[in-house]
Amino acid sequence: MKRLLRPTLEMPRLGLPAFRLRILVRSVFVLLAAATLLLSVVLLKEEKERAWQSYQRGFERSQSEVMARLRHPSGQLALLNAHSQGQGTTPLAPLLLPYSAIDFDDQNKAQQAVEMAGCSVQYPHGASVCAAIGNNPYAGGFIYLVGSFYAGELVPRERGVLALDTVHRARVSLDMRGTTHRWVAPFEALAPQGTVSTRGRLTGFVDNGTDALDIRARPVRDFRGWLWQNGQCRDLAGSVPDCQRRTFYSIRLPVELFREALFQKQPLVWPPEDLGTMRVRVEMLAPGATPALFDSNAPGAQPAASLADVARTLLPGERVQIRKLGASDSDAITLKGAEVQAGPSAPWLIRLISWLPLDMQGAAADAKTQEVPAGLDILDTPTGNYAITFTGNLRGVEQGLAAVATRMSWYLGAMLAAIALAWLVVEVGLIRRVTALTRRAAAVSYNVQEGHIGPRLGDLDVSDLRGSDELGILAGGLADLLQRVKDDLQREQLRAQQERDMWHAVGHEIMSPLQSLMVLHGGPGDPGHRYVQRMQQAVHVLYGTASPAEALQSADVTQGRLDLDAFLRHVADNAHFAGIENVVYESGAGPVIVRADEFALEDVVTHILRNADRYRPSGTAIELTLTASESTACATLRNQGATIADDLMGRIFELGVSDPGAPGPAGHNEHRGQGLFVAKTYMAKMGGTINARNTADGVAFSLTFQRLG
Repeated sequence: MKRLLRPTLEMPRLGLPAFRLRILVRSVFVLLAAATLLLSVVLLKEEKERAWQSYQRGFERSQSEVMARLRHPSGQLALLNAHSQGQGTTPLAPLLLPYSAIDFDDQNKAQQAVEMAGCSVQYPHGASVCAAIGNNPYAGGFIYLVGSFYAGELVPRERGVLALDTVHRARVSLDMRGTTHRWVAPFEALAPQGTVSTRGRLTGFVDNGTDALDIRARPVRDFRGWLWQNGQCRDLAGSVPDCQRRTFYSIRLPVELFREALFQKQPLVWPPEDLGTMRVRVEMLAPGATPALFDSNAPGAQPAASLADVARTLLPGERVQIRKLGASDSDAITLKGAEVQAGPSAPWLIRLISWLPLDMQGAAADAKTQEVPAGLDILDTPTGNYAITFTGNLRGVEQGLAAVATRMSWYLGAMLAAIALAWLVVEVGLIRRVTALTRRAAAVSYNVQEGHIGPRLGDLDVSDLRGSDELGILAGGLADLLQRVKDDLQREQLRAQQERDMWHAVGHEIMSPLQSLMVLHGGPGDPGHRYVQRMQQAVHVLYGTASPAEALQSADVTQGRLDLDAFLRHVADNAHFAGIENVVYESGAGPVIVRADEFALEDVVTHILRNADRYRPSGTAIELTLTASESTACATLRNQGATIADDLMGRIFELGVSDPGAPGPAGHNEHRGQGLFVAKTYMAKMGGTINARNTADGVAFSLTFQRLG
């Protein structure tokens, strides 16, 4: 037989709303990709602003640090001797000091001066020397040599002894203007002073090249020198008599050419123009033919402070120009920070970062028109004033940011690829199948409408709308689940209605005797009236017509006159009847009349006492105290034990707030957090306040009342 074909369903024309889910999903993916790109640009812009602000702060900090270094004596020394930098460390060239002179006769002052100026050249094994002249020519034409070395016990020269190879001595030479001056200065001991174990003079003679003085040799009048040796050994493991000790020396060399220039009629030039070509050598010799204890021409010397140290404090790419006022720009000194070490970056990212505007106060609207950070300061030195110009490097900030953005662009590309992949999966695996399902469902719905019912209705097969695939299982599962939910909801509504009817019936039965009790205790002075009223409020809560807070707020509290001293004494005497033992009241000086309701205050104190009894250690007392001023009175209830946690201190008086770890009687571990709320509410109705605070060993609650005359 020929197979019968299933009749073709008549397909309706679907409008745009039928495809809105498909349009929505595609729009979401497009917006997600656009938002990812926009977010990246916004984050890059914010990062640029943060980097710019950080660079400005760093530029200002760098400027302050450079000026602080230049104003320091070591910085001024480097600036004043910038002409001699790069000529090597040894042999020594005298430096121009930021001081007029050195007090070479005082060890501490001389040592402090060279340490502050940073003019010392450091040698291996702990030796050092500073060769310098003062910045004031009228202080005398001298060259100062100040330093230290290690030596054994010093051997002095006795007066009149001509041999020098048996004593400690210094040998100094000065090369200047084609002439070499040499001095030899044997050590002559003086009496020790202070913490210095050995001290003495270095008496200078003209060096004749031998190890003995000429019998006619006389000391050079203006050559002055000192040696100081402390008593502390360098190596404590060595024997004390032969150990090496730190030895300080301070020498002043007379330079006749310097002093002759002071008396010439020509304008005095200071420092001398040939200062950088002068060479000084210092040798410290021990007795015998042993090698020199110290030689300033020894290798391995580390130079004194220089402008290179100042340049190290600059940020990468920054420049500092130092120009003496009145001098030409060609004589200016330029210091540069390290080169900007930015990683590889995409050129288009650099252009994008440069294009992004800065929304900061004082920033230009276009990054291309932003000015490079700059600063100007004036430095006052003994030889004149210098203009210090600082120039920043905004391009380095952009390059560094572009390098980081280049690395992060891979993550952005991965996110966009993930979005595209998710879009493809949803489009092929879901949206197309949903579209087909939508068309078939619309055809089925269209053909079962009135006017389309005919003989072919029985031939329509819609069972394939449910299936074993994801969409079929989801459609069938959702239908079954919704039906189950509707059935459960109907049963729950029926049960809730039955419970509400039951509670209303119970409440009605309770209200009848309460109304009778209200008649029996209806007087405003009857103590039971208040308790009956609170029971009625509780029944209202049971009915659902009021919350616990509303019931407590609506309770009436009368404000009368109460002797607070007598009340607290009564509480202490009768607390044991309520199961609270060892309540102690420190009696006051006499009656204290306050505005309060005795019964409401009784509830307040009872709640606090029960809390205190719950937390206090067994056997400790609960202390009641009373203090009063002219207008107020304060009752304090204090107990020992655990304190209130900081996160609960501000909320313990709220309804429903309680310590989950609070102890309680057996079988009653649940705390409703209502007692302190009741206490606060009643105190407010009586015109008072209640506060809690932690003490050294527990907790104290303070009740404040308005005092009546």
